[in-house]
Amino acid sequence: MTEEALTETVPPIRDWPALDLTGVDFDPVLTELMREGPVTRIRLPDGEGWAWLVTRHDDVRTVTDDPRFSREVVMDRPVTPPAPHFIPQRGAIGFLDPPDHTRLRGSVAAAFTAKGVERVRERSRRMLDELVEELLQDGPPADLTAAVLSPFPIAVVCELMGVPAADRHAMHTWTQLILSSSHGAKVSEKAQHDMGAYFADLIGRREGSSGEDVTSLLGAAVGRAEITLEEAVGLAALVQIGGEAVTSNSTQMFHLLLTRPELAERLRDEPEIRPRAIDELLRYIPHRNAAGPPRIAREDVEISGVRIRAGDPVHVSYLAANRDPEVFPDPETIDFLRAPNPHVSFGFGPHYCPGGMLARLESELLVDALLDGVPGLKLAVPPDRVPPFRKGALIRGPEALPVTW
Repeated sequence: MTEEALTETVPPIRDWPALDLTGVDFDPVLTELMREGPVTRIRLPDGEGWAWLVTRHDDVRTVTDDPRFSREVVMDRPVTPPAPHFIPQRGAIGFLDPPDHTRLRGSVAAAFTAKGVERVRERSRRMLDELVEELLQDGPPADLTAAVLSPFPIAVVCELMGVPAADRHAMHTWTQLILSSSHGAKVSEKAQHDMGAYFADLIGRREGSSGEDVTSLLGAAVGRAEITLEEAVGLAALVQIGGEAVTSNSTQMFHLLLTRPELAERLRDEPEIRPRAIDELLRYIPHRNAAGPPRIAREDVEISGVRIRAGDPVHVSYLAANRDPEVFPDPETIDFLRAPNPHVSFGFGPHYCPGGMLARLESELLVDALLDGVPGLKLAVPPDRVPPFRKGALIRGPEALPVTW
């Protein structure tokens, strides 16, 4: 495309409010933005100014994998953030670019390989079996979220992290306060501080460790002076929070399966399709509200015929990319046999979520344990009586999921 052909008439700025959506309702504002064009401009409810929003699948992959778009530069620019308590922290892995980002991720890479994830598989299965056994012993009705869907991902990520069982409740409380804006920015900041202090102490005590969990790997890397303690703490917090995000993903997945019982029944009848079905559910479920952290263009870049100027902030929407009809035919339909399925639910590029493989493992274990181990599992109330989704949460999910069997 020639320079003269680039769009110089910039699109209007659209306000994108933070909506508290329920179920698998897709954000109506995002739907409008997708219709307006592959590259639009938005103003989020908090912070300053406007930002570009990129929604097409190929463009999202380009922006997230192109060094001309920087997370690190965000530290030096006022931006319109994805949440009122969004506070970029200098040196945190989420706001580093390669090579520093690559160096820091490399310190814990072993925990997220296939071998590293397999290390926690059997322990995870045993913990899940115990939770399901307790559920059955207590009898119906029950809150599936409180009984299984919340404690299981927390236990798994703490196992991966090397957080002792006695500290898991505190870790969960901090994470929920960090991920929600409903308690105010000061409460979220204090939770971030408390979690950071905890990890600083734990990692410091594991310097020189030969353990395979994340905090031991970080302690060893700090001991070898490959990373600083501050960098290690930031990475530990990011992994912990990201690991707990699976809680909301899981509750939303089972909310969908139980409010559309024909989907759950098919997975009971055809267990061989479950891995592909879970990938399709990960594509389809709108797991987060609004956009993620922004990037800053380091130079002028053309995206789908639109010129993004050096210094402009850019958001991508993974949710929109997962509904791109050019990549996913009939994207509003749940197709358990969809192939290929190149969804970007775990991101793309250098900042791809390291816990993607672990999240898939947890989802597969949950589907197997609950659909096979709890015959007749179904909602205990009509679908329209299921408790509402949490308000002010970055990651969507119902407050409770009442079930019987």
